[in-house]
Amino acid sequence: MTFDRIDLKILDLLQRDAALSAAAVADSVGLSTTPCWRRIQNLERAGVITARVALLDRDHLNVGVDAFVRIRTDQHNKRWLDGFAKAVAAFPEVVEMYRMSGDVDYLMRVVVPDIAAYDDFYQRLIRVVDLTDVSSSFAMERIKYTTALPLNRAGRG
Repeated sequence: MTFDRIDLKILDLLQRDAALSAAAVADSVGLSTTPCWRRIQNLERAGVITARVALLDRDHLNVGVDAFVRIRTDQHNKRWLDGFAKAVAAFPEVVEMYRMSGDVDYLMRVVVPDIAAYDDFYQRLIRVVDLTDVSSSFAMERIKYTTALPLNRAGRG
């Protein structure tokens, strides 16, 4: 899919503030409301805009600790992966999980209130999934965090 300058501006505005009205977006990109709304709807239908969400303050919700969990397994088959993915989906503390290349098979970001809560998570995880090795690192400080994707390469093959 290719994007023109207006599409990219719309995407940039909405990924930074999904609560903007179509009229506010239209005004910012130099369109009238109806054509802008049509563009937004087209971007949604095409799957470019996948959701509109509210970002919550972690400290107010008592989940200020980030644990990065590196997992290795000696199981590399679809049945094990399906079971692992299903088990992980049941843990609300896991906010991201990736299958990795290199010496770690999976990487998870887990958010918890404190180390004791992480240990509880860890104990529950190892009860439901057979893992070869689990190691964790805890973020000391968040230096950069954004949900906004870079758009400078959008629409290029």
